[in-house]
Amino acid sequence: MREMDTKKALAIEIVRQLRGKGHTALLAGGCVRDMLMGITPSDYDIATSASPKEVTGLFEKTIQVGAQFGVIIVLKEGHPFEVATFRSEGPYSDGRHPDSVRFCDPEGDARRRDFTINGMFYDSVQERLLDYVGGQQDIKSRLIRTIGEPHDRIKEDRLRMIRAVRFASRFEYEIEESTRKAVQEYAPKILTVSWERIREELEKILVHRNRSIGIKLLDELGLLEHVLPEITKMKGVTQPDNLHPEGDVFTHSLLTISHLEDTNWVLAMGALLHDVAKPVTWELRDGRIRFPYHEGIGAEMAGNICDRLRTSREEKERIAWLVKRHMAFKDAR
Repeated sequence: MREMDTKKALAIEIVRQLRGKGHTALLAGGCVRDMLMGITPSDYDIATSASPKEVTGLFEKTIQVGAQFGVIIVLKEGHPFEVATFRSEGPYSDGRHPDSVRFCDPEGDARRRDFTINGMFYDSVQERLLDYVGGQQDIKSRLIRTIGEPHDRIKEDRLRMIRAVRFASRFEYEIEESTRKAVQEYAPKILTVSWERIREELEKILVHRNRSIGIKLLDELGLLEHVLPEITKMKGVTQPDNLHPEGDVFTHSLLTISHLEDTNWVLAMGALLHDVAKPVTWELRDGRIRFPYHEGIGAEMAGNICDRLRTSREEKERIAWLVKRHMAFKDAR
């Protein structure tokens, strides 16, 4: 908590320095959302009227990570802060980056963002909220809603479909109806997004305590069958009632990941995929349901999934090992 207090103080110091030179400067995006929710932000972003050149000239240590989009990293006491010039954006021909950027005012900047809960600003000097998109009301209503027309926001960056799921599962919010319908319509287009970006969002979903809610929501919206089709194939795969009274393999796998505590990506993936081979090894022999060699076949399948998601070699090996060895628990005395 002390580090977070320090980061907030440093962010406000950056705001004051920018304002001292005559620029508008506001806390922006996720940190404002978290403060309204009573959550301590992990990061503080700043939006400003200052140009990237003016930002780099004002602060001693900066990194130009996206100057063409108006984004500069300012380093303060070893902490990085994203400082972005207010901007509006042109069409996204590649489904990820805008073809053009035009610097604008705070309201124009708010309206190019993804979801209403992420589109607010906070004036830390006058201590007032600037909400041009209805984010505060959607927090009260517990809704994830795109800013503007949902189809437009999703066409700009299709990863926003998985991001909607991440925010909805994390905060236990509903996805607003028109946003939900747009995600369901565009779900098959998710594979136009790079696997690296998809994995990053999946990781954020799976390491959070509400990970099973996230996987269920991915399934409901039609996204899971495209990014992790092996998981959707678990649905309806029956198991012996005496060993698994909870239900089919899909239900069992979600129940498994729901019991993880303080997990990481590797353990969460190992738990999610531990029975990934049951749909392909299911057989009825002598009146009994069996899954012969599913742990070994599952380890190979898990490795293929890791390759698809572009995980590191070390992560792939550890996840596959967990899947291959998960049956050892039944032999523990």
